[in-house]
Amino acid sequence: QVPLVESGGGLVQAGGSLRLSCVASGRIFAINTMAWYRQAPGKQRELVASISRTGTTNYADSVKGRSTISRDNVKNMVYLQMNSLKPEDTAVYYCNAALKRWDTSPVVDLWGQGTQVTVSS
Repeated sequence: QVPLVESGGGLVQAGGSLRLSCVASGRIFAINTMAWYRQAPGKQRELVASISRTGTTNYADSVKGRSTISRDNVKNMVYLQMNSLKPEDTAVYYCNAALKRWDTSPVVDLWGQGTQVTVSS
């Protein structure tokens, strides 16, 4: 299994910015889609943004225009730049990656343990 490790969360004032990072390690043949999810208190986990191996992106309406997802295929990393943060962005943010350990392996989903983002008003 390939672990995912997130970083970059923290406490920020409303209107501020954060950059979340996630790195995948271990045996990796290819990483397909990478994504960021979040789960706020009292809410279900939701997709924030995703990016394909070739760079196609998708954003939740709630963060569209304020966030940018990017990836580095050499470093096996994915980033989420979040600007103009709002209190409603407060949540635990989870990194997700769909990857193959080898060319003959099936695609599997891996999850990080999450990083807390807290936005104060």
